Amino acid sequence: MADNFDPANVLIKAEQLRNSLSPAFRDDIVQSIYSEAEQIAKRSVRSTSQKSVDFDQRVDQIVTSPIFGLPIMLSLLALIIWITVSGANVVSAWISNILFPIGAWGSQLFTQVGIPWYITGFLWDGIYRAMAWIVAVMLPPMAIFFPSFTLLEDLGYLPRVAFNLDWLYKKAGAHGKQSLTMAMGFGCNAAGIISTRIIDSPRERLIAILTNNFVPCNGRFPTLIMLSTVFVAASFSPVWTSIIAATSVVGVVLIGVIFTLVVSWGLSQTILKGQASAFTLELPPYRRPNVMRILYTSLVDRTIFVLGRALQTAAPAGAAIWLLANINVAGTSLATHTANFLQPFGYALGLDGVILLAYIIAIPANEIVVPTMMMMYLGAGSMVDGPGSNEGIRSLLMNQNGWTMLTAINLMLFALLHNPCGTTILTIYHETKSVKWAVWSVVITLGSAIGVTFITATVARLLGWG
Repeated sequence: MADNFDPANVLIKAEQLRNSLSPAFRDDIVQSIYSEAEQIAKRSVRSTSQKSVDFDQRVDQIVTSPIFGLPIMLSLLALIIWITVSGANVVSAWISNILFPIGAWGSQLFTQVGIPWYITGFLWDGIYRAMAWIVAVMLPPMAIFFPSFTLLEDLGYLPRVAFNLDWLYKKAGAHGKQSLTMAMGFGCNAAGIISTRIIDSPRERLIAILTNNFVPCNGRFPTLIMLSTVFVAASFSPVWTSIIAATSVVGVVLIGVIFTLVVSWGLSQTILKGQASAFTLELPPYRRPNVMRILYTSLVDRTIFVLGRALQTAAPAGAAIWLLANINVAGTSLATHTANFLQPFGYALGLDGVILLAYIIAIPANEIVVPTMMMMYLGAGSMVDGPGSNEGIRSLLMNQNGWTMLTAINLMLFALLHNPCGTTILTIYHETKSVKWAVWSVVITLGSAIGVTFITATVARLLGWG
């Protein structure tokens, strides 16, 4: 008799019973509990007014409906991206007009006091200029996106997003809360990785961590915005440029969501195999946002934190850029030699050697991809912004450096899918306490980027499009 109560036998019996249950048994239990609680509440509680509850229910009938829920979500995302794109450009220009003249003044001061040119260039044109680019390009989008995101969070809308997307993540073998971490990744993937702490299941949290990079962060927005503006929106009226660019970026985001779901499903069926956890979500009531809490959470807890980590990784990247551009071998810079070496591989992916070199250098911070490419194409010795107009950029890329529409499309795909930046990789390591999973995050994303761009380039050339 005692053998029947042996812990090993109990665990074996529990596993047998678990396998005999239907996949929806957790949902059935939760539904039964809430139905019983509702009946008890109706018998025990009397309310003189149901106005606030009725209002919330009427709103939820729209924002969580199968018909209108997803379109409303995409519309809000498009609106936030449009506001971010439009506002960030203005603020970025303002910050650039402050930081870059300071760099020029510092460089001039070093020269006047007799400090060697290579020390002056290394410090001011290399390290300082890279950090100034990070602040000018990364800070404005975060300062706009994070408060907008936190506003929806404080309003009570984000749980509705998780509700709308739960069925998709459940089919992918992941957790419904992954949609919230994915949304946070739009501002910064490092912040999205940290937000996966809301997922209790270690397996599903790991899936969310490994796939968060498929959401384009604001560090990749400059590349996506430049390509969508210069190539996609080039044939439209200037009045519509920002709208077309924002729509194009939303399209890229949707591709990223598809990859998130597909890769999540693949992980849940292979190296992270397991059954999806039950996701019981109580929709909180809509509430008036707290402005001070929104500003503190978005600017101090998120923006300043992420910007600080980005600056730590940008400094060595700026140093590497300057060294490669200013050390010559046989009359040619190391940057040019490296780009020429990478050219065949870049061509196979529908890109070129300069683009691949820019992404290698920009591993610490994606924000410096565009200025690094411009520096290489213009033959400059430090990071530059390039031609001021969209027409000038288009002429530089297409007429002078052989870009085609295939190059632009594949670069948008590569910018979406490629490996995490140094800040995100470091965050993955800190959150998982594992070098293995940090490496896997690079293998999964970079492998996806290389595979997709290679297939796209090959098919396009077979059809005579590239």
